Amino acid sequence: MFLPLTVKEMKERGWEQPDYICVTGDAYVDHPSFGIAIVSRLLESLGFRVAMIAQPVSEQDYTRFGPPKYGWWVTGGNIDSMVAHYTAAKRRRSDDAYTPGGKAGRRPDRATIVYCNQIRKLYPDAQIVIGGLEASMRRFAHYDYWSDQVMPSILVDSQADLLIFGMGEHQTVHIAKALAEGVPAKEIRCRGVCYLTNQMGLPADAVSVASYAKVRENKLSYAKATRTQIEEQDAVRGRQIIQKQGEDLFLVQTRPAVPLETEELDQVFALPFERMYHPSYESQGGVAAIQEVEFSIMHNRGCFGNCNFCSIAFHQGRYVTCRSIESVVAEAERFTHNPRFKGIISDVGGPSANFRHPSCDKQKTKGLCPNRKCLAPTPCPALKVDHTEYLELLRRVRAVPGVKRVFVRSGLRYDYMMEEKDDTFMRELLTYHVSGQLKVAPEHCSAHVLDCMGKPHIEVYERFAKRFYRLTKEVGKEQYLVPYLISSHPGSTLRDAVNLAVFLKKNRIRPEQVQDFYPTPGSVSTCMFYTGLDPYTLKEVYVPSSQEDKWLQRSLLQYFKPENRKAVAIALKRVGREDLIGFGPNCLIPPERGQGQPQKKPQFQQKRGVTQRSGKGRRKGRA
Repeated sequence: MFLPLTVKEMKERGWEQPDYICVTGDAYVDHPSFGIAIVSRLLESLGFRVAMIAQPVSEQDYTRFGPPKYGWWVTGGNIDSMVAHYTAAKRRRSDDAYTPGGKAGRRPDRATIVYCNQIRKLYPDAQIVIGGLEASMRRFAHYDYWSDQVMPSILVDSQADLLIFGMGEHQTVHIAKALAEGVPAKEIRCRGVCYLTNQMGLPADAVSVASYAKVRENKLSYAKATRTQIEEQDAVRGRQIIQKQGEDLFLVQTRPAVPLETEELDQVFALPFERMYHPSYESQGGVAAIQEVEFSIMHNRGCFGNCNFCSIAFHQGRYVTCRSIESVVAEAERFTHNPRFKGIISDVGGPSANFRHPSCDKQKTKGLCPNRKCLAPTPCPALKVDHTEYLELLRRVRAVPGVKRVFVRSGLRYDYMMEEKDDTFMRELLTYHVSGQLKVAPEHCSAHVLDCMGKPHIEVYERFAKRFYRLTKEVGKEQYLVPYLISSHPGSTLRDAVNLAVFLKKNRIRPEQVQDFYPTPGSVSTCMFYTGLDPYTLKEVYVPSSQEDKWLQRSLLQYFKPENRKAVAIALKRVGREDLIGFGPNCLIPPERGQGQPQKKPQFQQKRGVTQRSGKGRRKGRA
């Protein structure tokens, strides 16, 4: 049964007033891949009466239930509202998968701020708690790509009382009980939250980073603050952080929350989710975001891969936790009783699908290393590589009666797979869990660009590709690798983009889509984009920030498209690589008409059902 979205639904439950109201920038989708769904169901499990307000626009939307008895929980949605609205080129998106009917523009820009300000206007004494990705990644002073300026903590602009960062189950339980006992939200202190205070309220055992005013004016200070903020995001050794936001106004981030143990994570996923959007959206065309996740299973949280452009390290954290195999199998069995289920489980994964445990034994007692990554540029000697449990999980899920196919589509770390010398996992993955294409993320080929990304060097991908195609042939499948690539990432010069195009041509890779680097709030790569500095080394980093530079780099990754020929020619001439213009086997584009020798058209002869190319080589054809 869905939580009340209307007054009628609330009255049907016999309520006159909800204890808590959850406000979200997404449509109401009661599925555990939606953070607000977990929060609302968790509040309900504590015995509280919870109502939902999804994508409010008018005052009537905010006031339909009246004020809640204890407080408001507000999120901009599953993704940052600005990312939901704009492309990396800052063009307005034409659709929104998290809105009924896919209609764009239902949520406001900077939704968390807008929602909280409206609640504060209507209910000045409201107790407001914010969370979700938008709040979490904007908790400190941060560079905002869309306004091209540094903004203060979202707590300041939103006028909220408390901010939950990261995974919020522990915080939600603590805060909900405290509010119900009459403790003001501004006075609640627990791990995993941020609050505003004056100088008298500052904790003694905290580390300070440069103030909002300082990081707004000084890029070196911004880079140093970013490094401290990233390094302290560890539940074992992380300290409280203080950042001054204004005259006698300070942001305090408490120590990160302790990750949920397996038993606790199992309990979260056992909550009574409907795993679907609210039925009122059916007449509006439904909510497209459910399509990829309705019959997918999340078995883990956290990612020690720690890519610099990714939000996971700063939000979920690097420490990996997982559900029990029994919990995952039980979820798969529940699918078989759903009339919409056709026997296909679209994914058994998470941030990185093939992680089931922390990367080494010491992390539970000593935390993650603050000064190195587990996998890049080379794997740490302490790295534990073991797919045994994940393999057992997949076997158990695909053995569930009524389950026909089980796929793995979320991020598989190929560099982690390459550290396991035995072929058992990869062979079984290709035999049972890949539907023709396996998506992996080498991202680039230049070593120094990959270093800026926090990714392994391209040689690892090349070894993986050879292993993949050898094994896929051995298991009798026709399968292909689909590499994800990022253009214009900090560190990538035009020459690097040319080298990447040459790499793609050499390896016969023609990407259908290319992702321009997107400077989202809070990431290490965004710090590089804004400051031109690597926050770990404080060395200068080249930043392709002009629209022309981005256009040229993006076009090079799809050099084979006729519409990109002009841009590719400009780029090749600019870096002195005219040798790649011509008809040779290594050339990226042909010369303009009238320049060079015209390409000789091959002569074809048809003979006994075979189309033969005169000169060299044959290919089958129809007579």
